[in-house]
Amino acid sequence: MAVDGPVFSDFRDPGLMTTITFAHPEPRHVAARIFPVFLPFAGCPHRCVFCAQDVQTGHGADPLERIATELVRDLEEAVELGRGPYELAFYGGTFTALPAPYPEHFLSIAARFRERGLITAVRCSTRPDCVDVPGLQRLGGLGLDTVELGIQSFDDHALGASGRGYDGRTARAGCETVLASGLNLGVQLLPGLPGDHEGLFQEDVRIAASLGPKTARLYPCLVIRGAALARLWERGRYAPWPLERAKSELGEALLEFWARDVRVIRLGVAPEPSLAANLLAGPWHPALGQSARARALFAFLQSRIREFTAQHGPLSRLDVPRRYQGELFGHGNELAEAYAPLGVTRATVRYVEGGKFSLS
Repeated sequence: MAVDGPVFSDFRDPGLMTTITFAHPEPRHVAARIFPVFLPFAGCPHRCVFCAQDVQTGHGADPLERIATELVRDLEEAVELGRGPYELAFYGGTFTALPAPYPEHFLSIAARFRERGLITAVRCSTRPDCVDVPGLQRLGGLGLDTVELGIQSFDDHALGASGRGYDGRTARAGCETVLASGLNLGVQLLPGLPGDHEGLFQEDVRIAASLGPKTARLYPCLVIRGAALARLWERGRYAPWPLERAKSELGEALLEFWARDVRVIRLGVAPEPSLAANLLAGPWHPALGQSARARALFAFLQSRIREFTAQHGPLSRLDVPRRYQGELFGHGNELAEAYAPLGVTRATVRYVEGGKFSLS
């Protein structure tokens, strides 16, 4: 459900000071605990130039039967220890293109533990050229709830340069197929691909947001040892985004998705020891998500503050819900100088309980 802001309410306090309150633009949600199952490269028709799923996840390409056996063992242990409930998530690989009968086998395992109350929902990731309505409806009948599509981009040139094997029309059609099947749609975008140009990512974001997904994941392209992209980078034929550009572009993307009631559930690749050891270049930072969210919040507050000061004069105080305290000034106070001309400083900010911002 979308937030009830930014809807403004004006009132006067006893000192005749105007106060405006509003909510954060991010859609409200109840976060689910995820039980991840990694299937690196499984079902993939080929390996894209940027792909290094084993390094990014810290999990190798194990036989599917071993993964299934270990999944049952781990879920049984979770039941015995009273853990959960969880949303079971199959990451990596191409779930809908797994060899038979593994999609059904994994979903049958999920169904057994769903009956026992441990699993509440199931999601998988796959390619947009590996879905069809009858197949997804069949998997939905077996308990699949959400399909995340590794779209990466809707741009034909970027898709071709990255070796994805499909075009932008196929990427759009994949999203429409998931929705037509009655399942929830998630989209994954990978900004900064080979073939990137100014404005491409924001256009991808606008297209993705318009297609009606529930969630989005945004993974700026990295150069990882062992991927074909590493050879292009070494030869000077590919340049990844600088970190500052990634922060700025992701912040802008957040606002677009939030305005469309889309939750962004991941910003950047999760830290893994194997990633740190094999990352050659690219905009990776452990606080990338925090920095991007801080930039989105800055842009949102900047607009509200400028509207306020144009009507009511200089800002006296900004009340910020305490849950956003770590995001306001950004990682390492990186946005403090940008806020200062708006009248937002440590002296004018007050962190409060509750969910509303206020300007006065």
